[in-house]
Amino acid sequence: MTEMRQNFSHGAQPQGEAADPHHAPDPLDDAPDLAAQPIGCVLEVSGAGSAIALELARLNACMDDADPSVALAGQVGSLIKVRTNEGWLLGSVRDQRQDRRGDGNALVAHIDFLGEGLEERLTGKLHGFRRGVTRYPIPGSEIFPATSDDLKQIYASDGRKSIQVGTVYPTRDIRAGIYVDAMLGKHFALLGSTGTGKSTGAALILHRICQAAPQGHIAMIDPHGEYAAAFRNTGMIFDVSNLQMPYWLMNFEEHCEVLLRSTGNDLQEDKDILAKCLLAARSKNRLAQSLGKITVDSPIPYLLSDLTNMLQDEMGKLDKATTTAPYMRIKTKLEELRADPRYQFMFSGMLVGDTMADFIAKVFRLPSSDKPVSIIDVSGVPSDITRTVVAVLSRMVFDFAIWSRGERTTPILLVCEEAHRYVPNERNSDGNSVGRILSRIAKEGRKYGISLGLITQRPSDLAEGVLSQCGTIISMRLNNERDQAFVKAAMPEGARGFLDSVPALRNRECIICGEGVSIPMRVNFDSLEESKRPASDDPSFVDLWSQGGGEEEMVYRTVQRWRAQGG
Repeated sequence: MTEMRQNFSHGAQPQGEAADPHHAPDPLDDAPDLAAQPIGCVLEVSGAGSAIALELARLNACMDDADPSVALAGQVGSLIKVRTNEGWLLGSVRDQRQDRRGDGNALVAHIDFLGEGLEERLTGKLHGFRRGVTRYPIPGSEIFPATSDDLKQIYASDGRKSIQVGTVYPTRDIRAGIYVDAMLGKHFALLGSTGTGKSTGAALILHRICQAAPQGHIAMIDPHGEYAAAFRNTGMIFDVSNLQMPYWLMNFEEHCEVLLRSTGNDLQEDKDILAKCLLAARSKNRLAQSLGKITVDSPIPYLLSDLTNMLQDEMGKLDKATTTAPYMRIKTKLEELRADPRYQFMFSGMLVGDTMADFIAKVFRLPSSDKPVSIIDVSGVPSDITRTVVAVLSRMVFDFAIWSRGERTTPILLVCEEAHRYVPNERNSDGNSVGRILSRIAKEGRKYGISLGLITQRPSDLAEGVLSQCGTIISMRLNNERDQAFVKAAMPEGARGFLDSVPALRNRECIICGEGVSIPMRVNFDSLEESKRPASDDPSFVDLWSQGGGEEEMVYRTVQRWRAQGG
């Protein structure tokens, strides 16, 4: 073995096989089973991986093997087996380079250890695979291709409930399973550049979860209105026409974001005034009087007219030397919101009734009534309050979970598309409440049965630490180097090699790693039926520009809707 290792390390073919009774015959000598022949040996060993030598002639011979896994043996991203005293160690090839110290017949590569399995005595195949490494190989240990039969053992379900989302690369028939409890229990992130199939992948995963758990509770924030088409038959669709989110559900911080536009010392003065008047308005409700003591954050219904009257009364108490400007600023903004038809989904006078329980049950699917997903389309929400609306919905999930601890646990999955908008990094943050509540859910949510799913094409714009809280990462192709580096830093050590292939992934392909899978895997997503796909297809300019007619009527209808502003 030492002689074999030395020859490989110098780029030469191994010599003296006859002197080594354990050495297998050369696979080029008309060997029927290339998978049973060593393709190299271990050079160096470290805690997370090793350097190996691979013989080029044997790799070339493997390329013609009928087994697609054997055919890719030794290539970047492929899986190989290393023989140990008690079985096999599985590794992923991270890189390759030619060893120029010899005659050019050897490659030097690095592998990342993924896990280990036992060896069946009769067949020599791998079984009983598990993650982690307890026994390391020694330099000189032989390396073999991982076969499709090996991969079936590796990717086989261990009995936990799982969903199948695609096919494991490079095989044609090994299904890629994700363990639902492990993925949702520690949050997940779906990443990918625009146009890689990210939205369809998200819809596929949610459809599979709904099939496995038809009485689930899933709320998805949809900023572009593209998921309504995918869940029209299996979910409830909410937008500005039917969301009816009561304004009084906002806490004090969220009221400030909507009603106050001042800065500096003026902002603090406005906050003090709003807090006093808001508490007084809430206190007028009979519910508040029956509860006794309430706070400015208590979700107690109040009339907008009461808040306006409180501001007016406080102005009347001022002496002549005191300016009324702060009161007028709040009062004017409040009147604008009440009069603007775009805000009617939230600031309608019809929403003053105590509908909190009904709203929570409706939006978070409690009960699910065979429609476990609610798609909350915020594309029609005015941009200046979109993040506040998302903050209220996210906080309602968190607060509901906290205050229902005495009840039977009801896990809720909150999925945020375009997550970098709501949980931006420190460079892009403006201190909005939505970033704070989603960061808190990422850190503490699993204690209360809340799962967070983050979907984004710009992971480097996410808040530091939020992505690292995601136990399962599903990465599609990322074109930006900064995004690639950010995701690689958040990946577990054994998956770093897989991530090197992220820029080379095809559409609908992804790398899945973390708690939700047995080992990191490259997956080709299943195709979804047309009726289950989101409306995210890019328009064909050539097709659309090759036909005409009806433009004048279309422009007229658009202008009418534009002027009505949703009213």
